[in-house]
Amino acid sequence: MKKQILALSLGFMSLGLMAQKSELKAAEKAIKKQDFTSALTTLNSIEGSVMVNGEDKYKSKFYFLKGKALSAKKDYKNAAEAFTSLKEMGKTKYSSEVDPIMNQMIQEVSNKAVDLYNNKKDYKNAAENFYLTYKLSPTDTSFVYNAAISATQAKEYDTAIAYYKELRKIGYTGIETQYVATNKATGKVENLGSKQQRDLMIKTGNYIKPETKSSESKTATIVKNIALILKEQGKTDEAIAALAEARKANPKDLNLLLNEADMYIKLKKMDKFGELMSEAIALDPENPTLYYNLGVVNFNQGRMEEAKKYYQKATELKPDYGDAYMNLAVVVLNKDKAIVEEMNKNLSNFKKYDELALKQKEVYKEALPFLEKADSLNRSIDTVKTLMNLYEVLEQTDKATEYRDLYKSMK
Repeated sequence: MKKQILALSLGFMSLGLMAQKSELKAAEKAIKKQDFTSALTTLNSIEGSVMVNGEDKYKSKFYFLKGKALSAKKDYKNAAEAFTSLKEMGKTKYSSEVDPIMNQMIQEVSNKAVDLYNNKKDYKNAAENFYLTYKLSPTDTSFVYNAAISATQAKEYDTAIAYYKELRKIGYTGIETQYVATNKATGKVENLGSKQQRDLMIKTGNYIKPETKSSESKTATIVKNIALILKEQGKTDEAIAALAEARKANPKDLNLLLNEADMYIKLKKMDKFGELMSEAIALDPENPTLYYNLGVVNFNQGRMEEAKKYYQKATELKPDYGDAYMNLAVVVLNKDKAIVEEMNKNLSNFKKYDELALKQKEVYKEALPFLEKADSLNRSIDTVKTLMNLYEVLEQTDKATEYRDLYKSMK
């Protein structure tokens, strides 16, 4: 009796395999006729039996036909899943036919994503298509970065964070090899795309100084963007924790430190910002911008002598640092406030008033070289107006007239 039951079971299995074979042929014919809906209906009707009882040759054909039909209907996400399942089976008779279809899908989806982002400004759908491109081609991890940027633009913050976290999980750095050369006509260094293209442009004689460089890592930017999104969502503590966690893993990463410092600026926690700037200087003691930032912090906290010291250090490291010279003048001119207040209190006390006026002139004389340097490096209506006023008070008539005319021409 048991043998009969076994024989019957084998008979049913054979019938099942025959049915699978027949339905797969029917789906294949439908695809050839471009009747993709019918093909998918047929394939869906046998999916369970193929997965449970089907031989590998039927499974591979099922995945291939399903992927092909879905691709034709532009359902690239599910088509990719079918083709991925096929590839996971190893080499099959359909392996060589999958790649051209996948490549076409990747091209179409990536082009659509770029068009949605650049032309239609549809950032939400651009994000979905950038991420789909990555799912179609998992080695192209930069598409996840594009998806994260797009989702952020669309204010789909939870989605953006998920993408950024995936980037960190897969170890994405964004570092790329750049083949650069200097344009002889403009003197600018340009990225020429590939070594072959760069070498070709060198041969034309229009470019010189070929170099191979690596772009900067995007790791710090990713962490910073996660933190900024969290802050935007009102999750300030989580934002700071994200940056702090990243810094623990990379304590000497100056970019991460500066991003954390920038977060404290946005939170108006200038004392903490100042602490981090001091840490930054310890990591990069020859960076003039760091000293400049510490000058700003100290000035805002009323520590004028400290601010002056940091601004001067910034100008020592960068002699053409116009903003630092301007802020040095501002630090010196800050003394003028108290003097003017005293002058207003002593309008009828001529002796005292004259003493204060002389004191004011000394302050202006001290600030003058800094202002003149700032003006020579980066002239603006502010530098011109301030210098005009100083020259008038210091009774430098010719200079005052020159700058008054200049100021009128700039208004």
